[in-house]
Amino acid sequence: MQPNRVQWDPSFTVGNDTIDEQHRQILAQCNLLADLCAVDGGNSSADPEFKAAYDRLMTLAREHFAAEEALLVAGAHADLEDYRHACEEYDYLAAEIATAENFDKIELQCFVALWWIGHILDDAKRMRAA
Repeated sequence: MQPNRVQWDPSFTVGNDTIDEQHRQILAQCNLLADLCAVDGGNSSADPEFKAAYDRLMTLAREHFAAEEALLVAGAHADLEDYRHACEEYDYLAAEIATAENFDKIELQCFVALWWIGHILDDAKRMRAA
C-alpha cells in the first residue's frame, strides 16, 4: 500500500474563498502525512512527528466543520442534519477508530486522504447548487 497524495484540482472549488483555502490546507496536511510515511516505510504509527501532523489535521478538520456549518446554517440548507452527522462520524472515526493504536501510518494517511477527497467533492456539488 502506498500513501495517497492529493493535489488541488480546480473542480474542488466551492466558490467560497475561506472554505476553499481550508480545503487546500487540509489536503496539504494529508500530503504531509504521506511524506511522513516514508520515514520508516509507513509501518510504525508510533512516530511522534506523524502523530503531531495527524493531530493538526484533526484541529483543521474541526475548524473547517465549524466554518462550513455556519455557512450552511446561514443558507438554511435542507441537508444540514446530514452534514452534521457526516462531520460527527468523521470525528469519531478519526479520533477513536482510525488511530495509531489500530492502524499503521499508511493506512491512516490513506483513510484521511480518501475521506477528504469525498468530502471536498461533495462540498463542491452542495455549495455550487446553492
